[in-house]
Amino acid sequence: MKVLKHLPNALTSANLICGCLGIISVFNYPVEAAYFVWAACFFDFLDGFAARFLKQSSPIGKQLDSLADMVSFGVLPAMTMYMWLESSETESWMSYGAIIITLFSALRLAKFNVDENQSDSFIGIPTPANALFITSLVFLPEPIRSLVFDGTSLLIITIAFSLLMVAPVKLIALKFKNFGWFGNETKFTFLIISVFLLGFLQAGAIPFIILSYIVISLVSGALGAKKK
Repeated sequence: MKVLKHLPNALTSANLICGCLGIISVFNYPVEAAYFVWAACFFDFLDGFAARFLKQSSPIGKQLDSLADMVSFGVLPAMTMYMWLESSETESWMSYGAIIITLFSALRLAKFNVDENQSDSFIGIPTPANALFITSLVFLPEPIRSLVFDGTSLLIITIAFSLLMVAPVKLIALKFKNFGWFGNETKFTFLIISVFLLGFLQAGAIPFIILSYIVISLVSGALGAKKK
C-alpha cells in the first residue's frame, strides 16, 4: 500500500511532536518532560524499525529523523536542565550553561550522519540516552536526588554528559543479529542489569541504567582490546 511508505516519516513526526510538547510542559510541569522523552524514544525506535521492515529508507527520512532528535533529545533536555538550574541556588547566569546540551547534541547528530562506522556500535553517548539520563534524574530516590539537584552537581552532569556525547568512546549498539548468548554476552548482561534495576527502582532506575550502559561498554571495549 502506498500509504505505508509514509509510515516511517509519520512516526518520526510523532517523535518531533513529543519533543515540542515536552518543551512546552517543562515550564509548568517539569516532571512530564521525562514522559515525553520516553514517548519520543518509543517513536524513534519505531520509525527505524518501520523503515527497515517496509524498506522505505530515504535521504529525506534520515534528515527528518535527525531534526526530530534535535528537538526531542537536544533542546528538551537542555530546557529541563535550565529549569532545574534556575530553581537551584546557583547564580542565575549559570543556568544558561544548560544550552551546551543542545550544542553538543547537534554536534553528536552531525557526526553520526556522516560517520559510516556507527552501525554495530556508537561513538559517544547517543542523544536519546543522554536525554533519558537527564530528564529522569527527577525520579531518583532520596537522598541521592537531593545530592544531584545541587546546582554544582547539575552543572557537572551537564558538562560531563555533553562531552561524552562527542567523546571518541565506543559504546555498544543494542542490535541483535541473532539471539544466541555467544557474541551477545555484553548486550544480555546489560539487559539483565536493566531489568534488575527497574524492578527495584522503577523510573528512578533509568539514570543508573544509562550509567551501567556506559560502564559495561567501556569494560567490554577494554577487554576486547586486551584480547587483540
